[in-house]
Amino acid sequence: MKRKLIAAVGATAMVAGLTACGSDGDSAGGDDTLTIWAMDGSAPDAWAKELNKAFEAKHKGVQVEIKVQHWNGIQEKITTALSEDSPPDVLELGNTQTSGYAATGGLAELTDMKGKLGYDSWNEGMVPSTELDGKLYSAPWYAASRVVVYDKKAFEKAGIKPPKTRDEWVDGLRQIEEKTDKQPIYLPGQFWYVFAGLLWDEGGTLAAKQGDTWKGTLSSPEAQKAMDFYKKLQSFSTAPKDTDEAKPQQSTDVVPKGKVASWIGLGWEAAGALDAIKKAGGEADFGYFPIPGKSADKPGSVFLGGSNLAVSERSPNKELAKDWLRMATSEKWMRKYAEATEGGLLPNRESAQIEPEADSFAAAMVETSKVGRLTPVTPGWANVETEPNPIKEYMTKVLKGTDPKKAGKEADEVIAERINKS
Repeated sequence: MKRKLIAAVGATAMVAGLTACGSDGDSAGGDDTLTIWAMDGSAPDAWAKELNKAFEAKHKGVQVEIKVQHWNGIQEKITTALSEDSPPDVLELGNTQTSGYAATGGLAELTDMKGKLGYDSWNEGMVPSTELDGKLYSAPWYAASRVVVYDKKAFEKAGIKPPKTRDEWVDGLRQIEEKTDKQPIYLPGQFWYVFAGLLWDEGGTLAAKQGDTWKGTLSSPEAQKAMDFYKKLQSFSTAPKDTDEAKPQQSTDVVPKGKVASWIGLGWEAAGALDAIKKAGGEADFGYFPIPGKSADKPGSVFLGGSNLAVSERSPNKELAKDWLRMATSEKWMRKYAEATEGGLLPNRESAQIEPEADSFAAAMVETSKVGRLTPVTPGWANVETEPNPIKEYMTKVLKGTDPKKAGKEADEVIAERINKS
């Protein structure tokens, strides 16, 4: 599978082998030009050209221009653009960022377009990021989630198959530990996206709203249960307890060196690991399975990172922009999008999902599409993820022996302070 997918920072760094048409730039164009800001790798060239040709045929005299943007520094760039008189007409926004831009009044409201946009058919896990205070400000475009990547030879040597439940997962890791010389799982102590999924499976959440304010909820019994299981998984790993999956980068700095039987990652990470192993003269035979759930009837919950499309409130071509957004996110064009990305990204509705190749990363990821979840949808959530991230610090403290409730209360105080900032 080609490298494509978002690497969530709150879900925000896109790495892809696909290129959108146009080039990086700030100008929004004249009244006869509809300007789209899409992130590097998000709009496959062939898909974008076909879509824009169809749109221009419908709207005679209008030209669509896609300007490729880069994730580094994009939040400041978008904030500035939305405050100007001629912003881009349509923007791609990280799904954890969208509510913040909506709260500033920079995005056009789309609530009256729910029917035209196919709101009721959208992936339920993607919907919350498109709204704020009951009003719609964007449409989901694509998403992706993490799955377990495993060394088929190591699993075969241990005599195990991909697990369907948490208990089977732990038992399999024990078998690998006993029967192979490989690390059963590489799981750094601050991989909070994985922890979030375990927490959701326990019925908990990272933060909850009380009246008009938010509070952290890591001191809850649900969080303690989630950390108990995370701690059990982490006991099979030699990964540091005080770093995340990017320090060192697991896919290119750890896995290619061998001795890792399994790890949890995104599609671009799996592709990156394969490339790195090949360049080093090795050969990898990876398999993929969803993070197991508490029971076999459904996989474990996952963080569903991705992007939305929104219209600038100050767009000089607002109605045209709304129609382009409607067209781009429709079932027809989302299916074409899924085909163009070879199933490496989840389209905004199940009916647009193509059948992925058997035993591929995409196949495992599609299984998780119905159990995808998001971080709390509120403008203040971005403050929580700012380093030092209190969720990461909470995890490290618990893994190093601090009482979970005590560590949770300390994290909750920081979360509450940050999330309630305007």
